[in-house]
Amino acid sequence: QVQLAESGGGLVRAGGSLRLSCAASGRTFSNYVMGWFRQASGKEREFVAVVRWSDSITLYADSVKGRCTISRDNAKSTMYLQMNSLKPEDTAVYFCAAASTRLIFTTATRYNYWGQGTQVTVSS
Repeated sequence: QVQLAESGGGLVRAGGSLRLSCAASGRTFSNYVMGWFRQASGKEREFVAVVRWSDSITLYADSVKGRCTISRDNAKSTMYLQMNSLKPEDTAVYFCAAASTRLIFTTATRYNYWGQGTQVTVSS
């Protein structure tokens, strides 16, 4: 059973940075893609970024492109999301997710495993 645990959220001022981590366990992830999604209060969950574990191919939502970097550390089975130049509209609960596939998906329903989420709040 895959387990995902996010950490690194918090309160930051606009323009600041945060690094989110997602510790994964229960599998070897060479044939997985792992992604970050976020859900603001009253809104639907939306795609942020995804990385294919085997070759680190990445894809980003337009809203975060150029400000966020997704990466993974195979030795630690951990995925990261470095977020810079944060804006108040980035405020949301951030979730990591995993899917047993090599295809790059941006749709939440394609992901089988989810963490509990970590709150990111950006003040203006």
